[in-house]
This record gives sequence, C-alpha cells and structure tokens, in this order.
Amino acid sequence: MAHTTLFEPYTLGSLTLSNRIVMAPLTRNRAGPGFVPGDLAAQYYSQRASAGLLISEATQISQQGQGYQDTPGIYSQAQIDGWRKVTDAVHARNGRIFLQLWHVGRVSHVDLQESGAAPVAPSAIRAATKTFVNNAFVDVSEPRALELDELPGIVNDFRQAAANAIAAGFDGVEIHGANGYLLDQFAKDGANSRTDAYGGSVENRARPMLGVTAAVVDEIGAERTGIRISPVSPANGVSSSAPQAQFDYIVDQLDALGIVYLHVVEGATGGPRDVAPFDFQSLRRRFNNTYIANNGYDLELAASRLAEDKADLFAFGRPFIANPDLVERLKTRAPLAMFDQATLYGGGSAGYTDYPAIAASNRP
Repeated sequence: MAHTTLFEPYTLGSLTLSNRIVMAPLTRNRAGPGFVPGDLAAQYYSQRASAGLLISEATQISQQGQGYQDTPGIYSQAQIDGWRKVTDAVHARNGRIFLQLWHVGRVSHVDLQESGAAPVAPSAIRAATKTFVNNAFVDVSEPRALELDELPGIVNDFRQAAANAIAAGFDGVEIHGANGYLLDQFAKDGANSRTDAYGGSVENRARPMLGVTAAVVDEIGAERTGIRISPVSPANGVSSSAPQAQFDYIVDQLDALGIVYLHVVEGATGGPRDVAPFDFQSLRRRFNNTYIANNGYDLELAASRLAEDKADLFAFGRPFIANPDLVERLKTRAPLAMFDQATLYGGGSAGYTDYPAIAASNRP
C-alpha cells in the first residue's frame, strides 16, 4: 500500500504534485557564457519532469556566491531568460520545479571572484575541501570574514534572486541552507567564531539563515518558499558542537514563518545516514508543513518511512542522472541504470541528456 501511495498525487501549498518523488538538486557544471542555462538544460529537466517536484541545481544569487565553474546564476536578465526556457519545458510536461538559491560562502576560489577577491565567510577559517575550477578539483581559497554592514546586502541578494526566479517561471524557490555553504557556515560553530550579533549563541548563528528566509517569504510568499538543511553533515568541512539544539531552534523559527517545506539531509550528504547522533523526527514534529527526507533513499526505505509517517516527500539525487524516467522505473520495479562518473561534471550532452528511458519491452 505504501508503495502505491508514493505514486499518488500530493498537495504542496497551492500546487498538486503528481507523486511524492522529488528530484534533489544536482550540480552538473554545464551553464553557458554568462552562467546562463542553455537549451540542453531545458531538455535535461524536461526529461525528468515526471518527478512530483524538481529542485534545480544550486544556482548562485550573485557572482560572489559562486563556488564552482560553469554553474548557473539567477542575477542577470540573460540568466532569467535562460531559466525561462527550462521552466517552460518542464511545465509543458506538467511538471513542477523550484529553483535552489545558493551562496557558497567560503567554498570558492579567487579565480571565480570579481577581481580575484577572497571568498567571504562568517570567519576567516579556510574550509577543508576542494572546488571545481579551471577544469580541475583544487583546494578552496582562504576566505575573509564578512563585515556587519555587508550582511544586509547578501540578504537582499537572496530576496532579489527569489523575485528573479518567479520572473523566470519557477513554481517556488528552495533556500540552500545545507552542505557547508554560507548559511550553514553561519549556523555551525566549527565555521563561525564571530563574537558579534551573528556568532556565539544558537540564536545568533541562526540569524542569517532565518533573515534570508524571512526576506524571501516577504518577497514571494511562504507557499513558494522551501529550505534545505543538513544538521549533521560534515560536507565542505563544517561541524557543529550541538546540532540538535541548533536545528531544533532553527526549525521552530522556520515553522513560524510558514514556509511550504523543509528539505532535510539525514546524515552525511551522499554518505552514511548514521554519521552522528541526531533525532530527525524532532524536526519532523516541530514543522507543520511538508517534510522532504533526503539521503540514501530507495523505494523500500521511502515506502517504509511513508508508512510510518516519518516524511511526506522523498528526494532522490544521483539515481535521476542516468534514469530520466526514475519515477516509472521505481513504480514498475525496473532496473536502474548507473551514471558515468567521467561525465558527471561539465561537458555537453554526453552523460547529461543522452541517458535513455527504459524501453517498454524491457519493463517487467
């Protein structure tokens, strides 16, 4: 029964999703000149429009917010126009799509920043991670700490990016508050040693994430605003000394803002689910709208968690890369194709839009 329920319609705010399967954000590094998504992106997303909800690849809100080569933006008119081709293609196949809004903070490189400037961060603490730039994975650059008077500008960049996303035809936006990027860096004390109003206490460290969310809600409405968090993921070198207290507080405040969904990476991003002790159901109980569960889900785990009412929607990431018809394959228990690691980041159509849907004759 739970298997069947996964493939039944679901109401998300004012939207009706065709099923409870979500395509998670997947960075593919294929934006064109000016960081504009091109025709291939429209084809790629439309191929996957059978997901109940598509969440776009992470998309920088400003040049400062960029951390990897050839990732798309949402701060220029050309970028808005490029994304409009994507949303039109998805909607033509009756799909629903949110844009993920991204500022990488310290996970960047001087070659991506204006005039070779240092990346920005809560504190001048270099991340123990790499980025993809100049067609290679390299160590990130040393960041500088943001000044107090710079923070309102970043909040406004998120606000404007949300407005631009709606202008581009997206059904809503997802704020990227996960995986060791800027808002997560502020929330976690391993990356935030500030002693001002944005450091120290649980409440202070949550201010940027909550301030951005409030600004986006004010701009486009709560029913078109979601957020992604990763309370215990060590992605990009972040750590928290008390994640339960930090994220219980954050989720209480997000719930008060009335946003439409909470997208939670349960465990280490792309890794083990039990990386650290954490009660994810505490977040589920605190949040009254849609809870999207993410990390290592397959059909059986999603079905069992749905039957136990532990989540509403289930995000699948890398399986969507080589399986544009993932929903149909899950529904019919057809075998899943494996993606080609060599074509994961950058390039053209190979390993991007050329993965075939399963032939009808091959379905069980």
